[in-house]
Amino acid sequence: MTSFARTIALLAALLTGSAAGCIAAESSATFVEIENPLASPHPLQGYLRRTRSAGPSPAVVLLHSCHGGWARLDERWGKRIASWGYVVLTVDSLGPRGLKICDGNPPIDSGEDAYRALNFLVRDPFVDPDRVAVIGFANGGRVALMSVDHGYLEQASPNKFRAAIAFYPHCLGLKGEMTAPALILIGELDDWASAKECRNMVEGRDDWGISRQRDKGVPIRLMVFPGAHHAFDAPQLATPVQLKGHHLEFNQAAADQSSEALRDFLDTTIGKAAQ
Repeated sequence: MTSFARTIALLAALLTGSAAGCIAAESSATFVEIENPLASPHPLQGYLRRTRSAGPSPAVVLLHSCHGGWARLDERWGKRIASWGYVVLTVDSLGPRGLKICDGNPPIDSGEDAYRALNFLVRDPFVDPDRVAVIGFANGGRVALMSVDHGYLEQASPNKFRAAIAFYPHCLGLKGEMTAPALILIGELDDWASAKECRNMVEGRDDWGISRQRDKGVPIRLMVFPGAHHAFDAPQLATPVQLKGHHLEFNQAAADQSSEALRDFLDTTIGKAAQ
């Protein structure tokens, strides 16, 4: 096994955990087939957490990074967000495609996964179809932003997301012409996803010369955490990891602040305050 392969295996062990372990530990997380196996060559699957509310509840779609970890993501964020009163669907984008990681090169069609999950949620009687947000991490964060950026994905779907939250996404190349409120959470020291590129997008410009009018689209909120690196919310990275020349490290202050900001944002956009 090469040094790089060992690093990947270590990171996977830190970030993913086992699906079976998640089911055993969290009986409230139900494994679901998001699509009929006959309807797609790569039918999505995931973990679904419902609320105890008697009526339809707001909901979120959770999208993992290119290193997978959907089970760990459900443990880290799905359980927490569900405790706030939201139905949560954590999507496995890689397993159905026969992948463990995408190594920075996500499958071309994975950009549609958020809407494939949304189409599943809006048919659930426990979900309010008019109050669904998408939350993504790294590549999943970029997909979350793409899902509300004015373009093909958003225009083609009859169902719409009402908010998007992106943890340390790659912002380069996105127009930032949002059709719903968006929140970006990123570390100032992130050397894999650039805080500068996200600032440029929020301000209506980027390094590719793409620009938009400042008043075009729904405003984007950007929070940059000083001293924080990539994957700042993952406690398994209390001991920093170097991957492909990039620094990954947990940051307690940034994790706490991002959790508070996320909850406030959800409450304002699709939660109780939005009713």
